[in-house]
Amino acid sequence: MAHSKARATDGKVTYPPGVKEISDKISKEEMVRRLKMVVKTFMDMDQDSEEEKELYLNLALHLASDFFLKHPDKDVRLLVACCLADIFRIYAPEAPYTSPDKLKDIFMFITRQLKGLEDTKSAQFNRYFYLLENIAWVKSYNICFELEDSNEIFTQLYRTLFQVINNGHNQKVHMHMVDLMSSIICEGDTVSQELLDTVLVNLVPAHKNLNKQAYDLAKALLKRTAQAIEPYITNFFNQVLMLGKTSVSDLSEHVFDLILELYNIDSHLLLSVLPQLEFKLKSNDNDERLQVVKLLAKMFGAKDSELAAQNKPLWQCYLGRFNDIHVPIRLECVKFASHCLMNHPDLAKDLTEYLRVRSHDPEEAIRHDVIVSIVTAAKKDLSLVNDALLNFVKERTLDKRWRVRKEAMMGLASIYRKYSLQGEGGREASKQISWIKDKLLHIYYQNSIDDRLLVERVFAQYMVPHNLETTERMKCLYYLYATLDTNAVKALNEMWKCQNLLRHHVKDLLDLVKKPKSEASSKAVFAKVMVITRNLPDPGKAQDFVKKLAQVLDDDERIRDQLETLVSPTCSCKQAEVCVRDITKKLGSPKQPSNPFLEMVKFLLERIAPVHIDTESISALIKQVNKSIDGTADDEEEGVPTDEAIRAGLELLKVLSFTHPVSFHSAETFESLLGCLKMDDEKVAEAALQIFKNTGSKMEESFPHIKSVLLPVLQAKAKRGPPRQAKYAIHCINAMFSNRDTHFAQIFEPLHKGLDPANLEQLITPLTTLGHLAQLAPEQFAAPLKSLVANFIVKDLLMNDRIPGKKTTKLWVPDDEVSPETLAKIQGIKLMVRWLLGVKNNQSKSGNSTLRMLTAILHSDGDLTEQGRMGKPDMSRLRLAAACALLKLAQEPCYHEIITLEQYQLCALVINDECYQVRQCFSQKLHRGLCRLRLPLEYMAVFALCAKDPVKERRAHARQCLVKNVNIRREYLKQHAAISDKLFSLLPEYVVPYTIHLLAHDPDYVKVQDIEQLKEIKEALWFVLEIIMAKNENNSHAFIRKMVENIKQTKDAQAPTDAKTNEKLYTVCDVAMHIIMSKSTTYSLESPKDPVLPSRFFTKPDKNFSNTKNYLPPEMKAFFTPGKPKSANVLGAVNKPLSSAGKQLQSKASRMETASNDDSSSNPGSPQRSKTRHDSTEMDHSENEDISLKRADSTDKDIEKPRGRKRAVTSNDDQDNKPKRGRKKAAANTTAAAESEDQWDDDTRPEDEQNSPPKKGRRGRPPKSATPSQDTPPKGKRGRKKAAPPPEDEEEEEEEDEDRGEEEAEEEEEEDDRSSESMEVKTKGGRQARAPRRSQGLESAESTPQKRRGRPPKSAQPPAKKPTRGGRSKAAAAKDDSEEEEEEEEEEQEDEPTPKGRKKAAGRRR
Repeated sequence: MAHSKARATDGKVTYPPGVKEISDKISKEEMVRRLKMVVKTFMDMDQDSEEEKELYLNLALHLASDFFLKHPDKDVRLLVACCLADIFRIYAPEAPYTSPDKLKDIFMFITRQLKGLEDTKSAQFNRYFYLLENIAWVKSYNICFELEDSNEIFTQLYRTLFQVINNGHNQKVHMHMVDLMSSIICEGDTVSQELLDTVLVNLVPAHKNLNKQAYDLAKALLKRTAQAIEPYITNFFNQVLMLGKTSVSDLSEHVFDLILELYNIDSHLLLSVLPQLEFKLKSNDNDERLQVVKLLAKMFGAKDSELAAQNKPLWQCYLGRFNDIHVPIRLECVKFASHCLMNHPDLAKDLTEYLRVRSHDPEEAIRHDVIVSIVTAAKKDLSLVNDALLNFVKERTLDKRWRVRKEAMMGLASIYRKYSLQGEGGREASKQISWIKDKLLHIYYQNSIDDRLLVERVFAQYMVPHNLETTERMKCLYYLYATLDTNAVKALNEMWKCQNLLRHHVKDLLDLVKKPKSEASSKAVFAKVMVITRNLPDPGKAQDFVKKLAQVLDDDERIRDQLETLVSPTCSCKQAEVCVRDITKKLGSPKQPSNPFLEMVKFLLERIAPVHIDTESISALIKQVNKSIDGTADDEEEGVPTDEAIRAGLELLKVLSFTHPVSFHSAETFESLLGCLKMDDEKVAEAALQIFKNTGSKMEESFPHIKSVLLPVLQAKAKRGPPRQAKYAIHCINAMFSNRDTHFAQIFEPLHKGLDPANLEQLITPLTTLGHLAQLAPEQFAAPLKSLVANFIVKDLLMNDRIPGKKTTKLWVPDDEVSPETLAKIQGIKLMVRWLLGVKNNQSKSGNSTLRMLTAILHSDGDLTEQGRMGKPDMSRLRLAAACALLKLAQEPCYHEIITLEQYQLCALVINDECYQVRQCFSQKLHRGLCRLRLPLEYMAVFALCAKDPVKERRAHARQCLVKNVNIRREYLKQHAAISDKLFSLLPEYVVPYTIHLLAHDPDYVKVQDIEQLKEIKEALWFVLEIIMAKNENNSHAFIRKMVENIKQTKDAQAPTDAKTNEKLYTVCDVAMHIIMSKSTTYSLESPKDPVLPSRFFTKPDKNFSNTKNYLPPEMKAFFTPGKPKSANVLGAVNKPLSSAGKQLQSKASRMETASNDDSSSNPGSPQRSKTRHDSTEMDHSENEDISLKRADSTDKDIEKPRGRKRAVTSNDDQDNKPKRGRKKAAANTTAAAESEDQWDDDTRPEDEQNSPPKKGRRGRPPKSATPSQDTPPKGKRGRKKAAPPPEDEEEEEEEDEDRGEEEAEEEEEEDDRSSESMEVKTKGGRQARAPRRSQGLESAESTPQKRRGRPPKSAQPPAKKPTRGGRSKAAAAKDDSEEEEEEEEEEQEDEPTPKGRKKAAGRRR
């Protein structure tokens, strides 16, 4: 080597053979030629050629001169660079260049030449590749480690390589670049921040998108050097994240993007960085936390990421951000959930609880995105989401915000269509989401028209797609209907009914538009426009649009014709689609893409177009039913037992026969129905009879051959069929045949003559048939009917107890255990009432006699003969039958007038009957009559007595009945502003005087000044006043106050001269006054008008009498606490889901309830409740709900501890003024039967004397310590409540009522009766009643005859603290009782569990 240096010192350059001197004196071409030979020489040399190395040392030094390094020609520079690369290879490990500056110049020169790699199509590319390969293989750049400027050299090299790499390079180029760069990192002592930035910058998304190859190169480099470079990466992130030194690198602002990329490249690169992220997740800077959350969402959610399993502390810390205070952070977490669920199903369990909390987030967007995340995952694969997650979506269908509700409903609908309708995922998946169809239909019970319209759209597009071929569509509908739960079926029926009603409204509008213009016709058009408007979203705007539509219909005959075709009963589904398309096309305008008017018209057309049902569809549906009957259908494959499928199919046809009767008019359909009549299944035959009744009006003329076969069948059913079939057979004959009198006579005569009281089981059908004949043709059979009632029904049937009843402590038994005698007596009572309702007058005083008979049954607790031979369950049935009969008669004006106050009060007390089922069914009947505006207003006051019901569920039901009735009346008054003459009978505030009077005559109210009794009076008054005072419209609080003041200036019309009776009345008035004063701030204002008091209840005010005395004891005032009454909507409010897991069970006890609220505000003495929602038991339950259902304590029972009402020992005077509860005197017992029998003989006594009831009554209160097995059905766990659909326009209902006639109104009541008769005590799955206190007194109470029914002896009832009323019960979907027969049929047969989650918001869900 020394010799070589000596040779170098000589300065003489030796060139390879054949190569002349290379200097600036030769041309460029020659220089290139000579350099190529030099390159070839160096290329062929290896490190062992010592002589050659020494020979060409000066040439090597010469080639590194500035002449060559700075030569302007790129070819020359390339060849020199190749020579230098070979020189470094040959002379390795020692380079012939010793000057650091020279080495730097050489390597910077080589680096510049590497830029030539960029052009892969260049003629010189192979030489550039050789250069790269050479320096990579030799690791030439490692020589620079000793140089001070090594960082600059490496940085420039890296930059160059990242710049030149492109998609034209093959794998070898890529590999050599990685080899070259990785050697520098792995074998160097350090990696500068500048060099690190040069690598990392290629990972930043902006650069990554510009040069994907550079990103791949950096990725490969980092993978190769992960272990060596990791400390420098950690230091960089430590500087930026922990110390906040953002100036250390220009990449500081991209730190989170880099972390994500590095993690995706190799997680080991971040082993020490991830704990820093945990720290950053807890930063006080919102934006910083958000960035970290976004980063971790990508890292945890990546498809193959194992970060959650590898770093559990970080995962748990991240999950905590679901509850972050910053909204965008929570939103980001929720969005991440869908990726996590799809890519990491194993993490679903961890996410579930956090998503549950976020599904109740106060922010609408977050609740919305929770749904989107869950639904997105479910649509990808149902197995990715558990039942709990799907339940969160279900709950959000009741959200207060429309956007959230809509997303939840559409999400569930799309899941249902994919996995149930289209069958993806198999039978297991279909079974898992089978609840969706029910839930979606339950939403139809909500008040919002938007919800209802969306349900209709979902049904038409997702559940039974209207674009399916007719046979397939009907098969889909058939099996859907067969698998729906009771409330979903009712909702679907309601949907068809509403659409049908709206169709009729539009048809009426078309008829009105065609009439000649006049002031009357304009008013009629406006009224019809208002009715239609209420069936569309945003009625305020819709009103203008419907007016515009009416004008368009008047002007455009073509659109009018199309719409007439659409609403025609004969319109087919295909015609409907064409009409809708033509109308929207005609009304649309290409110039106006957003057309609110057109959108409204589309909504309207969507509701009225018959897209599912036409004659062809009914025919296909009948064929499907026939397939099931023949056993050729796919019932088992669809998971429906054949019997259930047939029954459901007939029920479906029955409903459709009401909404689409014309579609049934075909011989094939009627013949199939005839076949159904002959089936053994009673339900099927009943449905077929109802279908004939609804659709057979033109059968006599259009299908005489069907008539000739059908008539004998109907006559046979009427005479010998089951009672319900007999009933429908009579109504069929009435509706279908012109000479009905002849047919009726052929049925009446043999039945009348064949009545045999000795054969009780054979009496029930004849009595049912005769009862309906009596109602439909009272004049035809006037004489025999009166004789039948007086002699057979009263004397032979009701006044005799032929079969001793079973001795049992139960108060109610199932239908099949009721004795035939009791069933016959019930039918006898109904026959009397139906006869009176048919006659509709009291000229023969039969009404008075019947009322006395009914009140005698109530007085005797159902045992009319008072011989003690009847069993308690039979007595309960008869009490119920008598009370319901009284309610039915009260709906007819001519009989309402003759019901005395005592009879009214006795009837009212049935709502406190000791038997739970009696109370339940009676309240349902009461509610039905009030909702239809048939029962007089005083009967609404009866619900006040429900404040004393020991079962929370019954109180809840009563409260919601009150709320609904108040709203119905207020809405009716708004729509019929001109009916001021009916104000007294409709204005809800007028229920207050009736309530006060009823409570003043409460048999429990004995001692006028007794605090405990007054507290109960206060409870009952507040039960009504809370709802009445919820809205102070037109200063109604002052009006109520004035009404109460006026009552104090009158006397009780029932006993005007009795001082104690009047004192009680005034005391109750003072209780009411104190409630009003404590709950209202406007009661002292001027009353808007002077109230009118009912003259039957109160005498005229005495102008000379000023009653300013306060009758309340001073200590009573402490029980009136201030606070506003809670605003209550008719449908209650949506509960938050309970924190306890599992399905919420329902009891039969809630079957007719509409909804209910937490009951604490029903007590004026309870703390004031929030107007919009209850307090939640969880911090994360927020304003997304209407009312949170308070978590039930483990000790909470459905039957509360009996209220501690003491029965004071009363004086003889006290007892003389009230119906006594004790045993009647012997004389009364012995004469009762004869007295009742005599009532049916010609009565010559004055009317007042005839109407007066027996002097001593007893009231049916539920026993306060009754054992649960006796009368209270077990109740299920608390669940979400459902709401009843709002009533349709009452005016329309009344018109419909008139059209249907009395026989259908009667039919509804008959069906209700059957509903009540089917109620029984369940023994499983219900809530446990509070165990009664054991005492000798209780035992004696049970062994005592029923005279003290509902009250244990005083010794059995220690003073008990009055419990605070807990949360309201679950509401059942008691549909508004529009007069449609098919709805009543459903109600009568149901054992109705309420759909969980169905509850309407107060204000709007929250």
